[in-house]
Amino acid sequence: MTEKILLQQGRLIDPQTKRDEVVDILIVDGTIEVIKKSIPSQSDYRVISLKDKIVAPGFIDMHVHLREPGYEHKETIETGTLSAAYGGFTAVCCMPNTNPAIDDESLVTFVQMQGKRVNGGIVDVYPIASVSKGREGKTLAPIAELVGAGAVGLSDDGAPVYDATVMRRALEYAKMYNVPVMQHCEVPELARGGVMHEGKVSTELGLPGIPSIAEEIMIARDLLLTEYTNSRYHVCHMSTAKSVSLVREAKNRGIAVTCEVTPHHFSATDELVRSYDTNTKMNPPLRTQDDVEAIKEGLKDGTIDVIATDHAPHSLDEKEVDYIQAPFGIVGLETAIGLTVTELVEQQYLTLIQMIEKLSVNPRRIIGKDIRVQEGVAANLTLFDPAVQWKVETPAFKSKSKNSPFNGRVLKGRAVGIVNNGRILLY
Repeated sequence: MTEKILLQQGRLIDPQTKRDEVVDILIVDGTIEVIKKSIPSQSDYRVISLKDKIVAPGFIDMHVHLREPGYEHKETIETGTLSAAYGGFTAVCCMPNTNPAIDDESLVTFVQMQGKRVNGGIVDVYPIASVSKGREGKTLAPIAELVGAGAVGLSDDGAPVYDATVMRRALEYAKMYNVPVMQHCEVPELARGGVMHEGKVSTELGLPGIPSIAEEIMIARDLLLTEYTNSRYHVCHMSTAKSVSLVREAKNRGIAVTCEVTPHHFSATDELVRSYDTNTKMNPPLRTQDDVEAIKEGLKDGTIDVIATDHAPHSLDEKEVDYIQAPFGIVGLETAIGLTVTELVEQQYLTLIQMIEKLSVNPRRIIGKDIRVQEGVAANLTLFDPAVQWKVETPAFKSKSKNSPFNGRVLKGRAVGIVNNGRILLY
C-alpha cells in the first residue's frame, strides 16, 4: 500500500540551495514528491503539522562509538542508533576502537549489516575503519579492502597514529581512495597519566593534567605531513585555542584540512571538574574559558567545519569509581541539538543555516555522502524545534549508557523527528 506523508508548514532550511521558507512537503513511499507553499490534504495522506518547526537535511554525527563488537555492555548498534534517532540524526559514523578493531573488511560489512537490521534501518551507519592493524599504530590496515567494503574514513581514534612514517603512508593511501584520515591528536608521552586539562584547576584539585600542547604538537606535525603528501586530513574533537589557530592558518595556506568540535567542548570548561563527577572526564579534556571562546569564534568564522559528539558510552559501574580510575568519555547524541542551539544559535555565534551546515552538509561532504532536499529524491530529513525548552534527564536516554555531565540542565532546541530510508519517527 502506498504511504503518503504530508509535512505541513515546516520551515525548510537547506544550506546547499540557501532555501529558507515555510513549505509543505509531500513524501510518497519515502521519496519527496512535491515541495510547495501549500499542498491540499487528501484523505489518504498522513498529515503532520510542523508549524514553528525546522525541516533540515538529515543530520549526521561523524564521530560516534557504538561499541559493537566487543563492548556491548556499554552500547550496541541497536541502542546507539536509537539514541541517534531520538537525538535527530539520520546517520552516524562509528569509530573502530571496538574489540576486535574494525581493521578487516568482514567487520566493516558486519557493522553495516547490523545498521540496516536494527530499528528498521532508519539511521544509516557508516563505518570508520582503522588506520593500522589492531589500532596499534605499527602496520597499515588493508586500506583498499576496507574502503571497498564501505569504510568512509580511516582513524585509530582512542589513540593517535603516532609513528610519522605510518601517518605519512596512511595519508598517501587514503588519497588514492579519496577518504579522510581522521586523527585523535595527542602526543602520548605528554598526556600520559593525565585525567583533566592541565592548568589552574587541576593544580587546585591535585589531579594530573593533560596539557594543551599534547594536542597541538600532533596537529602541527600532521598538517605538515598533509601539506607534503597533498592529502586530506581531519582533526577529531579539537579542543584548544591554539589548535583552532593552527587549522585556520593551514586552511589559509591551502592545506586540505577539516576539523570537528564536540558540544561539550563549547558548552563547558574545566571548572566543571570541581564536582569530581566522573562524567566530566573525557579525552581531550574540558579546557578553559579562553579555549571555549576560541572554539566558538572558529565555528563562527568557518574554521571549524563540523559539530560531532564523540558519543562515548560507558556503563554506570565503570564510571562510579575514583576520578583517576574512571574511563574517558560521555554520551552526546541526545543533547547535541540542545547544546548547539543554546550555546551557539541563542548566543548568535551561528545562524540556524550555519548550524545545519555543520551538522549535516559539511560532515556528509567530508565522507562523500551527498544529501539533497528536493523533489524526486529520497527523503532524508531532521525535524527539530529550535524554541522548545527541556530539561536533560539522563535516565530517559535511549542510549544504553547514561554518562552525561549535563543531567538536569535546561536546554533550548530539540529534535521532534526524523525521516529516512522510507521510514518516519516522531517523538
